[in-house]
Amino acid sequence: MILQYFKKKENKEQIIASMQYNKILSESTSFINENNFFDVKDYKTSFELVSIFLIMFIRKNLLEDDRKFYLKVNDKLVSLFIYDLDESLRQKGIGDMSIGKYVKSYVKKFYFRISKFPTDNNLYKNEFFIEYLRLTNLIKNEDYVKVSRIFNDKFRDFINYNN
Repeated sequence: MILQYFKKKENKEQIIASMQYNKILSESTSFINENNFFDVKDYKTSFELVSIFLIMFIRKNLLEDDRKFYLKVNDKLVSLFIYDLDESLRQKGIGDMSIGKYVKSYVKKFYFRISKFPTDNNLYKNEFFIEYLRLTNLIKNEDYVKVSRIFNDKFRDFINYNN
């Protein structure tokens, strides 16, 4: 009976969401470091990339067979994202009195990004995705087709990623 207190109380959705969120963070970090087409590499760039990859994983999860289960995983993913936003803003020096305002503004940006993200899973051939990239103001040159191809390949990798 006491053994239950030694086990970490996480359900399966939380475990999968944590693994996926760690994958999102590592992919976005390496994506920023390996590519030179970003205007600047700062918190905004990191936020936009994590948002794009998070949306891709949310989409990937909706393609899974057990839709009801993966809706719960998506809910946990967004919760982890919001928690991470809170923690990273605190590390940047935002105080307790105004942290809620900052988190709320970033969460609004994220949901706005979801609403603008194209519904077609082939991002490379999707003109809406290219417009989406222009909306983020991340890319320094006009080679949006090349960048959309890179994101499309990454999305294909995410679809094939096993939890």
